[in-house]
Amino acid sequence: MSGLDAETKMQFLFALRSRGVTESTVLEAMEAIDRGLFLRGFFSERAYEDVPLPIACGQTISQPSVVGLMTQALQVNARDTVLEVGTGSGYQAAVLAKLARRVYTVDRHGRLVQEARQVFQRLGLANITSMVGDGSHGMPDQAPFDRIIVTAAAEDPPGPLLAQLKVGGIMVVPVGQSDAVQTLIRVRKMENGLEYDELRPVRFVPLLEGLGKDT
Repeated sequence: MSGLDAETKMQFLFALRSRGVTESTVLEAMEAIDRGLFLRGFFSERAYEDVPLPIACGQTISQPSVVGLMTQALQVNARDTVLEVGTGSGYQAAVLAKLARRVYTVDRHGRLVQEARQVFQRLGLANITSMVGDGSHGMPDQAPFDRIIVTAAAEDPPGPLLAQLKVGGIMVVPVGQSDAVQTLIRVRKMENGLEYDELRPVRFVPLLEGLGKDT
């Protein structure tokens, strides 16, 4: 966000704080990543509003406060390897790349992955690996992961993804029927099972199997 005027940047960060994004490391990561780079045309002018906006392939870029709250809930450390299911615009992966050792991100739409890669390169984010694939199956070749974030709603936390989470790891995922309000869930994988926290109501596109038509 280096090219922004100070007032716009201050308003952006104030909106994040007022909605519960209070971790200084998360706020610093979001200040470092310009959301406007992940939007095209008319919508780039609204990049610093706390609203979801349309992107290609019928998808959306989440509102910044939701990105911040999901990132905060993940409790990412500098040594962590993170899997993101649903690259979308690439904004969430870019924020995570400022906090984690390595980010793997997968999306079913080849066009989105290609466009996100271009922005990652422009930002010099060399610790992101982006792939086209069926994210509901995760990335078994790179597993296990310290953290997993899912940016599409599933009816339950997906079993294949839980299997790829390390013991002691955290997964953040929206859960619920796709046409209703969903709940953002944090899952901790313990030695003796799973612990669940309900965080807040959200609304995400559904987690779909297979690849997009443009792939």
